[in-house]
This record gives sequence, structure tokens and C-alpha cells, in this order.
Amino acid sequence: MGETGRLLVRAVSMKIIIGLGNPGVEYQMTRHNVGVMLVDKMFNVQYSMFNGYGWRKHFDAMVFKTEDLWLVKTKDVFMNESGRLLHGLGHTVGIQSSYNGHSIDNLYVAHDDLDIRLGEYKIQKGKGPKEHNGVKSVEEALGTKDFWRIRIGIENRDNGESLSTMKGVKGEEYVLQRFTAEERVILDRVLEEITNEIDKTNNR
Repeated sequence: MGETGRLLVRAVSMKIIIGLGNPGVEYQMTRHNVGVMLVDKMFNVQYSMFNGYGWRKHFDAMVFKTEDLWLVKTKDVFMNESGRLLHGLGHTVGIQSSYNGHSIDNLYVAHDDLDIRLGEYKIQKGKGPKEHNGVKSVEEALGTKDFWRIRIGIENRDNGESLSTMKGVKGEEYVLQRFTAEERVILDRVLEEITNEIDKTNNR
């Protein structure tokens, strides 16, 4: 590590996709864990294409890797400490010490986003939600905001139903709740769309 403790993902041919979330059964399928859910979705697709690969423990992360794609999710790191995932990966995937921020073209961080409606997503560089502690932790670890974010919309509290029990629920409580069955149908479609979009960019 450099003196600043900042990290830089250098230009390499592979894509590195990190799914943010919380570890443990109690957090599975919660709104805050859609980043992990995307990585799991992509793993299921890639595993059928790359026989013989599987998840491996790597410091604080679980890593699935092929020659041109690394999928990363938490093993025991909580959302607010997501920057630890980058420190743990270290030099293995081209993350190096840096004294200043640089463009990071191959790193994608997938996370939930309350600024985007459920059923929608955005893949943007350097732009994210107004408030997200997991993303903030990654920014601090990298020393820059200039990386790709896969922003997966989860906002559905005001869903048009006059009797919705979600209205008025605070964000920090809402993100730790599980998706309803109806919401899962919408989310599954979105995760598939994102997987297909990233797969297309890999094959260009």
C-alpha cells in the first residue's frame, strides 16, 4: 500500500465486477443486497459457459474468475466497510497503490439505489446515489469517484397503491427488508438485462 492508502485498478483486459451487500443469511434477498444478487446471477450464466470454474475464498471476498472476468462478492465484509473488498484483492487483479485518483475503466461496482425506481437501472461512471455508505467506502479505498457504477433501482415505496404499507418507511429500514414476490419478478428481469448488457460489452 502507498502512504495514502489509496488504490488504483490499472488498465487490464478483464472486467472486475464487485457486488456490494451484507453477509449472512439474514440479509439474503434484501434490497440492500441487489449488488450481490447481480453477481450471483452473472455467475450462474458464466458457470455454464466456463466449466470448471467456481467461487474461491480470497481474503474478505468470494471471487469467481475467468480469463476476462472477475466476479467479486462479500464473504464477511458488511456494506459500510465495502472498501475492504478492494484492499483484500490487492495486486492479484491489478489493484495497485496510488498517490492520486485515476480513471478506472475495468472496475464495475454494483449496488442498490434509492434514487432509481425498481425496474430501472443505470450504468454510469463517476455518478451515484446521493447517499450510500458502501459506495462511499469504495470511493475512499480507491481515492477517486471515477469508476463505473451499476446502479440498480429499488425504490418502490410509493408504488401507486393507495393502501401501500411502505409509504413513510425510512430508507435505512426499507433497504434491509426483503423484496416481495411481485418485486422479485421485476428485479429478476432487470438483473437479466444488466447481465446481457455487460456480456455484450465483453464480446466487443
